[in-house]
Amino acid sequence: MTVIQQVSVDRMKIIMFLPLLLLVCSFSADETETAGQQPCPQDIHAVLRELTASLAVQNERITVLQRENQVLSNQGAIEQQTEIDQLKLQSKELEAKLESQKTEMNQLKQLSEEQAGKLKTELQNQRTEANQMKQQQHVTQVAFSASLLEQGYGDTGPFNGRTTLIFKHVVTNIGNAYNPYTGIFTAPVRGAYHFDWKVLGRDSTHTGAYLFRNEEKIFFAYETQSTGWPSASNGASVLLEVGDQVSVRLWAGSRIYDNTEHHTTFSGHLIFTM
Repeated sequence: MTVIQQVSVDRMKIIMFLPLLLLVCSFSADETETAGQQPCPQDIHAVLRELTASLAVQNERITVLQRENQVLSNQGAIEQQTEIDQLKLQSKELEAKLESQKTEMNQLKQLSEEQAGKLKTELQNQRTEANQMKQQQHVTQVAFSASLLEQGYGDTGPFNGRTTLIFKHVVTNIGNAYNPYTGIFTAPVRGAYHFDWKVLGRDSTHTGAYLFRNEEKIFFAYETQSTGWPSASNGASVLLEVGDQVSVRLWAGSRIYDNTEHHTTFSGHLIFTM
């Protein structure tokens, strides 16, 4: 029971006691009159004054206690509101921290994905380099030599444009870098290569052929004469990357000849790897 409740109970007791006292005094007065005696109003007034004073004191105590209780209530409300505000602030700080952690996690995830991609690319490059080195270690001997016709004799050309010559009679093809079906040599390793080609003409025609690296003209062999068997030859050492293609192409309008003596030829070999 609170102090205010206790005071209120005391006040109610006083209020309830006052009518009872008056009733008792009334009975006492009747009995006194019956006995032929005068009542004693002084005693009643004294009691009433005492009760009134006590009631006033109780009222004052109640007022004071109500004020104190209001102050305490206000302080409690302020403290509670302050605590709520602090909790809200802490909640906001935690939310901000959580959002910051999410952002950091996303950045770390993105960074990890980028690093994984870079590592994957580096690994692929290393594997490619390792395969190339392994291939270079195994492919150190490359050489071929072929003539134009595999059998019989005859002319080739003239054509309206440059035409790749297919040297079908293969004498040597170490490393299988030359293709007798296309007339193209494909470099198996990076290195320096040397090539020679010779073409034989007949009668008064122009005789000429180019050496090509991919689509780049390297050298040209050319000869012409009014009669007989004109021939032209040339040679070149070139740097080739893996996959580069080398071919001999007939000059436009030119005609060449070959037979079982194998006059028109194309040869090449690897000098050293790089």
